[in-house]
Amino acid sequence: MSRLERTRFALPLRLIHWTMAALILAMLFIGVGMVSTVGPAYSALLQLHRPIGAALFVLVVLRLAIRLATGAPPLPADLPKAQQAVAKGSHLLLYAAMLAMPLIGWAMLSAGGFPIVLTKDLSLPPILPHDLRYYFALRGLHTIIALAFFALILAHLGAALMHGLIRKDGVLRSMTFGSARPAPAAPGLLEEPSAPVE
Repeated sequence: MSRLERTRFALPLRLIHWTMAALILAMLFIGVGMVSTVGPAYSALLQLHRPIGAALFVLVVLRLAIRLATGAPPLPADLPKAQQAVAKGSHLLLYAAMLAMPLIGWAMLSAGGFPIVLTKDLSLPPILPHDLRYYFALRGLHTIIALAFFALILAHLGAALMHGLIRKDGVLRSMTFGSARPAPAAPGLLEEPSAPVE
């Protein structure tokens, strides 16, 4: 692997990351609409919510597999240890929320006895027996995790902007598609200085 490649996440991870970001943003708007809407609009939003949730679950499983296989660029060496620990912990929480949200939604609908229709010809089987006690408990849990997930996304966005606009340390660039800067040379290696690629 070249020094340039070590400054970036694997290309499939970057593609999945930004696809998921767009879908999650859509889900946030759909979720707000579902909470504040009744009547035909609710049914239309629900028909969008279920297949997007299923797609996000498939993508996060694929993303996790690729992430475990390809690793990640190292965090900047000058980043305080506490911030490194927070960054790693927040990523674990993000993955946990991205896995939990669709699974809980699937279980909730199963317990409520609602069909989980993804397309005209594709439905998911129930994963819990029909029991309204489970349904209402899972519905509350789904809401709580959704709020926590939203807070994590805001924190993630804030950290990305801090790295990209204030520290300018390459962390944000590691998940983008523009030109990349080579990784810094290891101490003690003699190399010709080169102008940074902007």
